[in-house]
Amino acid sequence: MPVEPLSQKEIGDRIAELPGWSLDGDRIARTYRLASHFAATAMVVHIARTQEELDHHSDLTLGYNTVSLTVHTHSAGGALTEKDFELARRVEELAPGHGAS
Repeated sequence: MPVEPLSQKEIGDRIAELPGWSLDGDRIARTYRLASHFAATAMVVHIARTQEELDHHSDLTLGYNTVSLTVHTHSAGGALTEKDFELARRVEELAPGHGAS
């Protein structure tokens, strides 16, 4: 079943529910700061596992003590879909367990 792109209003409504997330062109994006490189690495592994569970993957960047994500749906022509916001919500749920801010 194909994934449908969200309207601009739907995107605005969903991004408003995700503090710290923002629109970055045709993607949603967030950078988390962590206490150490090891903590950031552990969070990347946890996000990767979540992405596998959802079968939806972001661009994920590991810095010294940061983790950055940009998300959009390739199968919807690079548009934003509900899948993107589900992934963002799941990352928001796991972030506090890693001490991410």
